[in-house]
Amino acid sequence: MVRIGIVGIGFMGYTHFEAVSRLEPVSGSKVRRVAGSKLKGGQVAAIATRDSKKLGGNWAGVRGNFGPPAGRYDLGEITRYADYRDLLKDPQIELVDVCLPVELHEQVAVEALKAGKHVLVEKPIAVETRAADRMVRAAEKSGRLLMVGQVLPFFPEFQFAAEAIRSGRYGKLRAAHFRRVIAPPDWSGDMSDIHKVGGWGIDLHVHDNHFISLACGVPSRVFSRGILKDGLVDHVTTQYLYDSNPELTISCTSGGIAARGMVFGHGFEIHLEQATLMYDAGTFGKKSEWVVNRPLTVFGQDGSAKPPTLKGGTEWCSAFTAELQAAVDAVRGGTAPDVISGELARDALKLCHAEAKSIASGKAVKVA
Repeated sequence: MVRIGIVGIGFMGYTHFEAVSRLEPVSGSKVRRVAGSKLKGGQVAAIATRDSKKLGGNWAGVRGNFGPPAGRYDLGEITRYADYRDLLKDPQIELVDVCLPVELHEQVAVEALKAGKHVLVEKPIAVETRAADRMVRAAEKSGRLLMVGQVLPFFPEFQFAAEAIRSGRYGKLRAAHFRRVIAPPDWSGDMSDIHKVGGWGIDLHVHDNHFISLACGVPSRVFSRGILKDGLVDHVTTQYLYDSNPELTISCTSGGIAARGMVFGHGFEIHLEQATLMYDAGTFGKKSEWVVNRPLTVFGQDGSAKPPTLKGGTEWCSAFTAELQAAVDAVRGGTAPDVISGELARDALKLCHAEAKSIASGKAVKVA
């Protein structure tokens, strides 16, 4: 059994906890207790947070841009630490799940690796590429796994798209356009300092760069147009250039300048030799309702238009459950798949910085 220690109980720490733990209400109260694990071969064994209320199981007030708000928990036999360094010393913990603000990712991840722990760190791996490089090197030196929770490929629609592209099921990829836009959020104080999160060009758009690198390959160069704010990308449209395949046409639009009523929107249009894949959904309006404008549809050369059978659960945190299952399986098997590898997460971050340089220069920029 891989025993997981979650460091940080903000929105992502709470999400990961819910993704792993089977919970049931305590009779006659609103408190829920841990009743098992959703993972095969893994469970949350410890948490670390400086917040005494959270250590006591009161997570009320923790919320994000999707899913229900947190509540109160009977943490039962879960070990609780006020100092994450004590969690790193716990000999029973094999996998440290870092769900802290991004500026703390490098410090805590490297300390965990040096302590002999495998690490899963929330996206983005870091804001600066040098920090990401140091994290990757620390993992190599320690002989432990550094994994990054770029959860997008675990959502059913994106999982289907990636598998369709990589398997060649519908022939070779010819072109694709991706979209991910939001209105500036009001649910997290961590978002108030754009320099800490790298702007929307990193905090939000790194999802797209990671998915494109995973499904289509890491591009040679990027040509971007967009809006910079204090040198950080606020909105961008990028053409990804593949020197080995000049005809491949991959593009993406992403940013955080949408009007408040358009809380979040994402989707794609992917053209393969024998099919076109389309998907469009988002959270809209004052009630932040989830709306699927176009469910994932496979358009065939025979004139058909059919929704495919998708994998995955239906809970709000199911994609995170699949992501954490992949991390547990990696620890048990000794090798991390590219979908959660630290190296691919670092490459996605490099794309983000190349885009900012392209916007500033007006020229195509080589991906270093």
